[in-house]
Amino acid sequence: MSDMLRAPAEIKYADELDFLESVDTGTKPYSWRLSPRMVRLFVLGSERADGLDRNIPQKWFGDRSFVERSIVTLASDRGLLLIGEPGTGKSWLAELLAAATCRNSTLVVQGTAGTTEDHIKYSWNVSMVIAKGQSRESMIPSPIMTAMEQGVLGRFEELTRSTSDVQDALISILSEKYVSIPELNDDNIVFAKPGFSIIATANSRDRGVNDLSSALKRRFNFVRIPVVTNKRSEAEIVRFRTEELLRRHRVELEVPPTLLDILLQSFADLRAAAASATSDDDKLESALSTAEQIGVLEDAVLHSQFFGDRTLRAATLAGSMVGSLARRSPEDLAILNKYLHAVVEPRAKKDGGEWPGFLDGGRQAIAALS
Repeated sequence: MSDMLRAPAEIKYADELDFLESVDTGTKPYSWRLSPRMVRLFVLGSERADGLDRNIPQKWFGDRSFVERSIVTLASDRGLLLIGEPGTGKSWLAELLAAATCRNSTLVVQGTAGTTEDHIKYSWNVSMVIAKGQSRESMIPSPIMTAMEQGVLGRFEELTRSTSDVQDALISILSEKYVSIPELNDDNIVFAKPGFSIIATANSRDRGVNDLSSALKRRFNFVRIPVVTNKRSEAEIVRFRTEELLRRHRVELEVPPTLLDILLQSFADLRAAAASATSDDDKLESALSTAEQIGVLEDAVLHSQFFGDRTLRAATLAGSMVGSLARRSPEDLAILNKYLHAVVEPRAKKDGGEWPGFLDGGRQAIAALS
C-alpha cells in the first residue's frame, strides 16, 4: 500500500476481508467470496449483536436499505445502477461491493463522450495481428469482458455520459451474457461465468446528456442514492473520509468539532439558498455535496499544516470554502458575499465563538478573488 497513491478497497481492507471470509458460514451466491450478510457487514460495519471477535468499521454512510437492495440485485445477476447527485458516494459504494463480493474492484470503464464499444468489448494488439493474424491471443479484452470471463463484477462509471452506441452494446451483454467475436472463425464467443454482473453509476445532474433507452433501463435495477441531509450522518462521513485523506498525507492535525459544525451549517445554509433560488444565476455552480465538504476541509487542514501554525482556524476554513465554491466570477463570488453578509454576519454578532473568524476569513478570500 505504501507504493500506491490510492489503494483499491480490496487491498486497503484486505485484513478485514480475510477475517470475514474465515468466519463466514452463510450461503454465497455464485462465486462470491462473502455471503450477502457479510457483504453488508463489510460495507456498513459490525455491531455487538453480530458476535464477531473484531470490530469492522463502517465505510459507507447511508440508509441500510440502499445497501441491502444493491446486494440483492447483484445476487440476482441483474445489472445495478446507482444514481444520484454528485458526491453522494455512488462510486465508493460500487467499489466496496465489488471488493467484498469478488476481491476485485478495478475492472472499471469510465463513461465519456469518447468511450467506444471497444472499451466494453475488446480491441486488438495491432503488432500481434500483423505478425500472427487475429486470434484470441492478439485480442485485448475490455474490463467488462474480463469480468465476464472471470465471473466477477465489472463497473461502469458515469453511464449517461457515454453515447447511445455504447449503451446499446451493453444491452446484449446484460441480457444474453455473452460477447461475439465475428473476426474469429473458432472460439469466437465469450460467455459470462456465473457471478458476472455490472454495477453502473449515473449522475442525476447529467440527465439529458445521453438518456438511457427503455431497453437498457429494463436490464438494470435502479437504486437512487439521495444527498445526505442528516447532520450527524454527514459529520461522520466528512470526519471519516478526511481522516483517511490526512493519514495518506501523513498529517496529524485535529479538526475541532466547532469548526466541523460551522462547515456543515454553512453548506446546509447554502443548499437552502440554492433550493429557494428562482434562477440558475442565483445558485452556486457547485453541487454542494458531501464530497465537496471533504475537499474544503482537506484543503484547509493542509494549508494550516504547510503554511500556518499547524492549528486549523475558522478563517482558514472560510478561505478554503470560498476558494473551492467560487467557480464563476463574478456570479459565485456575489452569492457567497451575500451569504456572508446576510447569514454569517448576524450569526457572528449573536453567537460569537468561531463565527467572527469565519466571517473575516471569508471576506478576505472574496476580496482576494474579486
